[in-house]
Amino acid sequence: MEVKGKVHEVGATTQVTDSLKKRELILEYIENPQYPEYLKFEAIQDRCNLLDNTKVGDDVEVFFNLKGRPWTDKTGKKSYFNSMQLWKINVLAGAGAATTPEYARQLISALRLMRMICLSKKVCSCRLVVCSC
Repeated sequence: MEVKGKVHEVGATTQVTDSLKKRELILEYIENPQYPEYLKFEAIQDRCNLLDNTKVGDDVEVFFNLKGRPWTDKTGKKSYFNSMQLWKINVLAGAGAATTPEYARQLISALRLMRMICLSKKVCSCRLVVCSC
């Protein structure tokens, strides 16, 4: 499974037992901007270092496995727990990075081309308000 969102927190690696270490990632997931969700992922063992270059505010894509397990307490009552175990993370945009949408990149390219044509003719034929040739 995978999900995209913004990094809200990156936890430190903790040694849970002699043979188990884990690290948590909190991801802000905004399906509805009015009600953002905060999802907790855990990286275990050698996957803890996948979060070393992840910073708060990064836009990321997280790949994970959904795990579920039963647990019985001392009184015999059974409960169930879910966890999302991270196995890969891609940083899509760093914190504070200004990302330019594809349509804007195409518009900028077209404007540059039109300006080059105007300059080569030494006469402005594009008639754009933003043209300075």
